[in-house]
Amino acid sequence: ISIAGRIVNDVEPSERDIAMVFQNYALYPHMTVFDNMAYGLKIAKVPVAEIKARVDKAAAILQLAPYLARKPRELSGGQRQRVAMGRAIVRQPQVFLFDEPLSNLDAKLRAQTRIEIRKLHADLGVTSLFVTHDQVEAMTLAQRMMVMNAGRMEQFGTPDEVYARPATTFVASFIGSPPMNLLTGRADGASFTFDGQSVKLPAPAPRNGELMLGLRPEHVVAGGTGGWPLKVELIEMLGAERLVHGQLGSHSFTLRMDGMLPPPAPGSTVQMQLSAQHLHWFDVTSGARVE
Repeated sequence: ISIAGRIVNDVEPSERDIAMVFQNYALYPHMTVFDNMAYGLKIAKVPVAEIKARVDKAAAILQLAPYLARKPRELSGGQRQRVAMGRAIVRQPQVFLFDEPLSNLDAKLRAQTRIEIRKLHADLGVTSLFVTHDQVEAMTLAQRMMVMNAGRMEQFGTPDEVYARPATTFVASFIGSPPMNLLTGRADGASFTFDGQSVKLPAPAPRNGELMLGLRPEHVVAGGTGGWPLKVELIEMLGAERLVHGQLGSHSFTLRMDGMLPPPAPGSTVQMQLSAQHLHWFDVTSGARVE
């Protein structure tokens, strides 16, 4: 492991110059915001004037200046999380490690704090590792992201790469909301057979034989004739969009449509049109992407 050109494998964790922000704010309840942010610097015997300068600068970045004299109990959850981030910032580390720092916040505050972290990274320019189970946080915050499954790396790349070209069925079903639809069947040129029915593909499969076909809900269009028949079961109205849930043979299938368009009626059958540019193929046994 190399940090700023220094191999740190055998270096004590406290000496690796990494600042951590946890899910639990871990603030001292009897200390003010200023003292919480300054505590690590005091232990490191940093000069008092420099401590004040660092804390004031971090407080300005995080919009905490009016709260420096307050105790944690007088702050909101979002403000407490910013104090925890400020405590990391004042250390001026080589690397930030964020371990699910937004998990304790409600949805609105989580979105606001996510934006603040993105701005903070842009301002400081410090390498940051962000651990999360939330794909929205991963997609919006990362410049490069690693998708892990049971301790094994499934894919490493930019958010666009991971979304547009998932390396495995695990990544395909994990990234994207709703997740990618996966159909197991047999490909033969430009036809695909599953559940005893053969349907036409807009482009030939990369190879013949048993394959898994992945289709994102947003890349399937409802309407027209001669498409794939989807029996509609349920429609979710989400404002700007609708999610249409139904059955395609024995497979559950979801498609996303414009919320301004009239929805199909539950129980009806709609014809789905596919795009040749958005067909994803995977090996049935290994789950690996097939080109």
